[in-house]
Amino acid sequence: MAIAAGMKIQTLTIVGVGLIGGSIGLAAKQRNLAKRVLGVGHRRVSLEQALTRGAVDEVFLNISEAVHQADVAVFCTPVDLIAEQILAVAPGCKPGTLLTDAGSTKAALVQSVADGFAKMKPAEGVAFVGSHPLAGSEKRGVKYADPNLFESRVTVVTSPPVPLPESGRGLGEGLDRAVAFWKALGSKVLVMDPDEHDKALALTSHLPHLVAAALVGALTPDLVPLAATGFRDTTRVAAGDPTLWTGILLQNREAVLSGMDHLGVHLDQFRRALMASDRIALDQLLGQAKRLRDSLDQ
Repeated sequence: MAIAAGMKIQTLTIVGVGLIGGSIGLAAKQRNLAKRVLGVGHRRVSLEQALTRGAVDEVFLNISEAVHQADVAVFCTPVDLIAEQILAVAPGCKPGTLLTDAGSTKAALVQSVADGFAKMKPAEGVAFVGSHPLAGSEKRGVKYADPNLFESRVTVVTSPPVPLPESGRGLGEGLDRAVAFWKALGSKVLVMDPDEHDKALALTSHLPHLVAAALVGALTPDLVPLAATGFRDTTRVAAGDPTLWTGILLQNREAVLSGMDHLGVHLDQFRRALMASDRIALDQLLGQAKRLRDSLDQ
């Protein structure tokens, strides 16, 4: 498979080798993107599974030990832990190390890393670029990892990188490398401002998860036998890891609250149509939704 121009990694470190991290490792190895892949975790059994799956070549319980060997390190841990982990290891990174992540929120994370970098002196060329691959599922663990998970899927890469290029011109080497990295894994890369990313994902990812969880929460035990395919399809994402999603929703709290208000406006349109028994209005609202939903599959 083709590798993005100029992208060849000697040592790739993946912090958190679950579904996403394991898929990164499998994809990097399948595409000959990395000569050596290191995996970091806090559970030996999970790391052994990553070795067995072939997602990594070596495993570590100590983050610093693995990241300080890396040319590229990807943090696939819960989003509320990533900034702290990056700032803890950044001072010992080799010159030119690219640090990136796979977190679902970006603004608070990028700002925290920027504030931390401003207070330290990482080696020359060490940079952090926020990333978010729009791929995955409600499943957890490296056993669900897939080397083709990122194929033709969008990955958002945030700009500007941290720290800013001294020249102030162009994308900066760190951002260029992050874009090349995700493209080499098969992704279509979209460069976005962190705040714009969070506002968009609040509506397209975080709010849907919250709504799915609310729908499941409204289901009483006696109705479970009647929860057929439609209910299960609609609420599939509610099966995601609660701890992971608590961090995501809190990190993107303001944008999610704004999204809830936006959704409330649309729900109120349905409420008014139902209260008035307005068949025409209901048909129009449902028709508009169908046309937009159909367009997602094109």
